[in-house]
Parts: sequence; C-alpha cells; structure tokens
Amino acid sequence: MAAEELYSPTWGFYLDLPEGFEYATGDGKNRFSFMDADSGVSVDIVAYAAGRYESPEVLANDVVKRLLAEAETALFDYRGRRAAITQLAFSSQNGPVEGWALALELGGLELAAGKRPILLALAYGPAPSGDDPASSNSEQILFSALDSIAASPEDRLGPGPVSVFSWPPSERRTVNLQVAGITTQATIDTDDAVAAKALVDREFKVLVDYNDSPKWKEAWSRFYRTIWRDAYSRLADISFAVERAISLRAVATKSPGSDGAASQRVLAEGILEWVQGFKYERDLLGSDFVDLPSTATETRGDCDSRALLMAIILQHANTDAILMVSREYGHAMAAVATEGSGARFSHGGTQWIVAETTAKVGLGMIGQNVSDPQKWLAIDFPALPKGH
Repeated sequence: MAAEELYSPTWGFYLDLPEGFEYATGDGKNRFSFMDADSGVSVDIVAYAAGRYESPEVLANDVVKRLLAEAETALFDYRGRRAAITQLAFSSQNGPVEGWALALELGGLELAAGKRPILLALAYGPAPSGDDPASSNSEQILFSALDSIAASPEDRLGPGPVSVFSWPPSERRTVNLQVAGITTQATIDTDDAVAAKALVDREFKVLVDYNDSPKWKEAWSRFYRTIWRDAYSRLADISFAVERAISLRAVATKSPGSDGAASQRVLAEGILEWVQGFKYERDLLGSDFVDLPSTATETRGDCDSRALLMAIILQHANTDAILMVSREYGHAMAAVATEGSGARFSHGGTQWIVAETTAKVGLGMIGQNVSDPQKWLAIDFPALPKGH
C-alpha cells in the first residue's frame, strides 16, 4: 500500500509530492496545480516546449516579473543540464506569500535546434507567521516538494534538484571497507554524508505531521522512497566494491554463480552478514535514521538504515529487493527476490525472502514474535531504467 509518483508521459518527468497534496487545476498535459489544504502550500508545474525560453534563467526572470516579486535567483548545474532556483516573496489576494521557483531543463527528450524543454515548478504558501505554528514547517514541505521532481527516468536514481543545488558534487574520497573477510576500497563524494543527513532530517520533519493521519502508510513509503532516491547513486561505487568482495570470497570458497560472480543468494547472504556486524545505533532525539553514506562507511545504524542499504546494494547488482517496515513491531527488514529456503512474504506477485539485519541469523530467518504478515508494510522503489 504505497503512494505513487505522478508521471507525465508527454514530458517524461516525475513528481513525488508529500501526502495530502491534491490536484487543483490544469490542462492535464502542460500545466498542473496541486494544493495541500492543511499547510496551505501550493505547487504549480508548467512545461515549456524547447525554444520557448532561451534558458532556465530567462524563464525564472520572467516569473519574477509577472509576479512582481522580490526575488533572488541562483544558477546551477543539475546532472548535466542547466537549472535556476529563485526565492520569492510576493503579494496575493489572501496576503503575503513566500516560496521558491525551480526552472530546469528536461532530460530524455530530443533537442530542438540544440535547446531542451524547460520545466517550471513553483512551490509557495502563506508567509510564516509567529501566530501560526503550522507555518513553521511549511518551508520543509516546499523544499520536499521541489526536490521530488525527477526531470527524466535516470534522475529518479540520484539526488533531487534542491539537494544538488545545496550540495553540488565535490571531490571524491576513498574509504576502506571490510567485507566478507576482504579489505576493499571505494570512493564517495566528500559531502555525501552531510547532504544525505540534511535530506533525512528534512523529510523526517515532513513525516512527523502524518503520525496520526490515516495516510501514515503512504507517508512512510514516501519517506523511505525519498531517502532511497537520494542515496542510490551516492552508493554506486560502494555497492560495486561490496559485490566484488563477496564474489571474490565466493570464488575462493568455490561457491560462485557464473563467470566468477556470486549467485544472487550468496550475494544476499554476504551483504546480510556484513550489515549484521554494524554497530547498533539510534537517534531517538532526531530522525532516528542514520544516513546511508554514514551507515556504509562508518558501519553503524538501526534496522531500517541497514535494511535500506542492503536493498540498494542488491539493486545495484541487479537483484530485486524491497524494504519492509512495521509500526506495530517498531522494526524493519530487507526482503529479497532470490532462490532457496526461508521465510517469505508475498507482495506484488513475488515471494520475498526476509533478511533480518540486526540479529545474527541466516537469510530467511525471522523471529516468531515479529512474523505476522499483516503487521508489515512493504515499500517498493522505482524500477531501474533498462541498461542500468
């Protein structure tokens, strides 16, 4: 029971808004408006054909002019395409409004005379008021909404535009990993951990508003889906290094699959063994989720951090995996689509074998006290593009 992203077949972009936003108006093709009645935040999306605006900067300047807004625009590169982000303050019939505008070139579409279509997203709401406690969290919702935009299928596998603007790619650093009895190395961006933690903290502030909501399952799904998206590409080299170490051990112990690679089952067992050795750590005063770059490089975290890390590494190795969380049990596990015996949960037409990441038990083993299928929520992640 997971909330789903919105997708534009015309323009190829995706939008994964926080729960509570409802479609308000638009033409269903080029213009879309959404509103969250509880926070008063609105999100407007407009797609412009290639050549309509010379650049995202020109479009952003036009928005400022039309709104008669006080504004400050910054330009940045988003995954090889031009983008502009603008902080806005303007007046409306209902009073002062504050928000952000994001303009970025769309990917995955053929160029027209060397130009790309441009997507404009406006996220705005009533200016914060000291008399309204609900307004204190509105900026987190604004950023979360804009950061959920994926301008192409490939963008769903990397940090969103707000995260990239705030933490652009920097230098790579080398980390040492002890996996399957082998010392291996991988690289990671110097700012990956701090950027990932900032996203986790922001999304947790959005999530807590749904604790008593009937849509808490959808909100939980989006929370973990957002973290997955931000971390997936950050962990690419680490995932490869972990897979390689486990495959080397498989060859040494004569348990390979084909071409010297570990079988899916052996790989899942090796990753599970690795994360089970991490230091158990929780942050009950914060988001209670260790960001995944830190989980992998510092070998620490709670059940959901470890389980999500395991799922991402398996997905990089072309093995289907999901996350399973339980509010009743206060617990999380990974689940893998692989062969062999063990406890399984049915979801989406697949029998998933469970992976308990915080107790040193084998793949497919689960305690009887947490084994009721009705008390688990399965969380899917976007399908990987062909050729990944």
